[in-house]
Amino acid sequence: MFSARECSPAVERVREARAPDAVVVTAGSDFETLPPAQAEDLGLLVDALDPVSCPEEWLPEDAPALLRRFAGGDFTVGMPGDGSVVWTRQTSPPIVIVKPRVEGSPESFVDFLVAEALVELGIDAQGARADDDASTPAPEHFLPFFGSTYPDLAAGTTLGPNATYQLANALYEGWLGLHTRDVFASWVDASDERAALGEAWVDAGERLESRLDGLSREVARGETEFADAAELACSGIKHDVDVPSPFAALATDAYRERGAPFAVRWAEKTFDALAD
Repeated sequence: MFSARECSPAVERVREARAPDAVVVTAGSDFETLPPAQAEDLGLLVDALDPVSCPEEWLPEDAPALLRRFAGGDFTVGMPGDGSVVWTRQTSPPIVIVKPRVEGSPESFVDFLVAEALVELGIDAQGARADDDASTPAPEHFLPFFGSTYPDLAAGTTLGPNATYQLANALYEGWLGLHTRDVFASWVDASDERAALGEAWVDAGERLESRLDGLSREVARGETEFADAAELACSGIKHDVDVPSPFAALATDAYRERGAPFAVRWAEKTFDALAD
């Protein structure tokens, strides 16, 4: 099911600097969430498994079943919205998994995705967990990021449970991006192999810009669902491109430093304004 992945010199340099213990593997088949039996196969590659467990009160009553499974202590790797490369700290050492869906993509872009995962693994910051004031490693999923404030996020919007999940995932990706984008920006003019990673980061951002134009109007006219717009805008934040209102308020040091409470208050104010 999994095989060791040989990293390019650029990615290996990032791994050594940002997440030296991480193991990078390729999955034998595509997945969104690994079936339990296949997830257990990861145990053959690592020293120990440590499944996530979250308090029941972090979940709204209508939370999606898969989110309840993740919070309930089952070894759950991969969740909706995770993309083509996923990482987990539920193993010791942590693992980065590259999905087969990347086949056919430019090698430079795949390297960027793996490097991004490694940089995210290396994040240790205040605001990473709403219920912990200390500087902590960034969690692999938005639920520990929002913690006890996740029901407040759900209550502060008019979205259903699946769209709330999508919004929360986008907001967390945006917060991660506020930490990773400076790293990639510093590589753009690097004199070593990391310059290719910086170039791939810039290219991905440029492809987003045309999709961000007019996004606010599309939301106002009901042409684009709010959660879809948030997903696109927060991708823009990760690539340090201009994002439109109301998402521009998330591309700030205030969000980077305060984390989930800021995001919840932003969502409440945004949906109040949309209702007017």
